[in-house]
Amino acid sequence: MTKTTTLLIFLFFTLLLLTTSLSKDLCHKDDKNTLLKIKKSLGNPYNIISWDPKDDCCTWVSVECGDATVNHRVTSLDISDDQISAQIPPEVGDLPYLQTLIFRKLSNLTGPIQPTIAKLKYLRFLRLSWTNLTGPIPGFLGQLKDLEYIDLSYNDLSGYIPSSLAMLPKLGYLELSRNKLTGPIPESFGSFPGEVPDLFLSHNQLTGSIPRSLGKLDFYRIDLSRNKLRGDASMLFGTNKKTWIIDLSRNMFQFDISKVKVAKTVNLLDLNHNGITGSIPVQWTELSLQTFNVSYNRLCGPIPKGGDLQRYDAYAYLHNKCLCGAPLQRCK
Repeated sequence: MTKTTTLLIFLFFTLLLLTTSLSKDLCHKDDKNTLLKIKKSLGNPYNIISWDPKDDCCTWVSVECGDATVNHRVTSLDISDDQISAQIPPEVGDLPYLQTLIFRKLSNLTGPIQPTIAKLKYLRFLRLSWTNLTGPIPGFLGQLKDLEYIDLSYNDLSGYIPSSLAMLPKLGYLELSRNKLTGPIPESFGSFPGEVPDLFLSHNQLTGSIPRSLGKLDFYRIDLSRNKLRGDASMLFGTNKKTWIIDLSRNMFQFDISKVKVAKTVNLLDLNHNGITGSIPVQWTELSLQTFNVSYNRLCGPIPKGGDLQRYDAYAYLHNKCLCGAPLQRCK
């Protein structure tokens, strides 16, 4: 056998091995079977109709797999923007390495938050938003210790906010806005074990007072607007904090704002439609505000001159007890 023949045979087998390696299905067979069950349960929707059992499921649209360290198991499932009339399939709980789970903008996705999600011990990112999910927010979410991001907004979820959510050590973002949640803000929300999460609870039916313990926390973004919360909210402010957004509008808060000092980092400050009393502090002239509104309260006295306070028109100050000065009428 000549050297040329030997070389050709070597190249042939090398190419054969390479082709076999490239054509190998990386997707774990259990994950593929589970995904096909999910597809069937959802009624074979348009966005994932291309899922073909002959193909490697790690190449399917809406699916991502991990690397060799997790044996290429499915780590992300994103079903969004589709015409689906179904509930969240229970089989989602049979993807044991899932880190990201998204069901979003599915107006006919109904039923409760699937209980089998409790099995996803590696879950980091959970977004179930812009759907028609009903029922309570399940307390078992507090057992998924790797959760960093929870978005359950724009649904029809009801009942109390489970206090167990405050047990999540890695939580950095909690979005529960635009639901039908009732009851108070849990007292446990004043003692998150890790970083202080961005907190969005707007457009619900929450009642009661803000737990005093929340005043110990330095929220970067907090939105409690459009609820039925009452009492004192002054503990959320402070010059030693790094708050960027604070929206308390359209509640029933009642406290004297005269001595409330706001962090210079605040970019959005919205307090409209409450029962807040006192006068606007001079310290507020030091703020750089992109959004500001204190209308429909019971504020009195002159609007301090300087900073951004005169940059806003009368709309930001209207319907108070006796506020005066630019941009309102001159003080008498």
